[in-house]
Amino acid sequence: MKKILIFFLMLIVVINVNAIAKKSTTTNTCQEKIIIALIGDSTVTDDVGWGKSFAKRFNDKVKVLNFSIKGSSSKSFYDKKFYIPALKAKPDYVLIQFGHNDQPGKGPDRETDPSTTYSYYLFLYVKMFQEIGAKPILVSSVTRRTFGKNGKISPSLLPWANAVRRLATEIKVPFIDLHTASINFHNKIGEKASMKLNAEPKDKTHLNQKGADAIANLVVEELKKAEPSLAKYLK
Repeated sequence: MKKILIFFLMLIVVINVNAIAKKSTTTNTCQEKIIIALIGDSTVTDDVGWGKSFAKRFNDKVKVLNFSIKGSSSKSFYDKKFYIPALKAKPDYVLIQFGHNDQPGKGPDRETDPSTTYSYYLFLYVKMFQEIGAKPILVSSVTRRTFGKNGKISPSLLPWANAVRRLATEIKVPFIDLHTASINFHNKIGEKASMKLNAEPKDKTHLNQKGADAIANLVVEELKKAEPSLAKYLK
């Protein structure tokens, strides 16, 4: 019964994606610029995430469109159909990063299990963007800047980060391990320097401009390895 239900859910996704794609009259064959879409939570947004800084790293042949929504999880972003504007934009590439709001304590409308529902929603995003000819790139969550007594990052998002890695390997899509890269970065600079990247003094999740630039640099370096075809468009 469970397999039958999943089959019908996937069928509905394909039908909806095709319908959305047909409503859009603009195709990338007519566009001059390569479009990269971003979907995710607040840590990807332009104001307290790395999205805007990431966009500035490309030359004028690339347009980065940020569809990330504060407070979103992989589940709520799908349930509220926040993905529809991103589909209508018909991007050439889409970077997908969730996890922060998928954790316990966020409520049943947002929480997911990393071994089941989290991977399932990520899989839906991959398939729906592939249906319109876009190339999905999965991104593991940027770490929270919580340090342990040993002076190193104490990660809380590891199960979700590992789930993204496994899914990317299983379905053979490019993967940016931002979780590991960001942990290594903050461990290297230390807690005192890391706290200077907070959006607010006690906010160890969101980023100020300096923090956004630092994380965007990590995303770009990982992107060069995950999707080398985009490297030539970097400034």
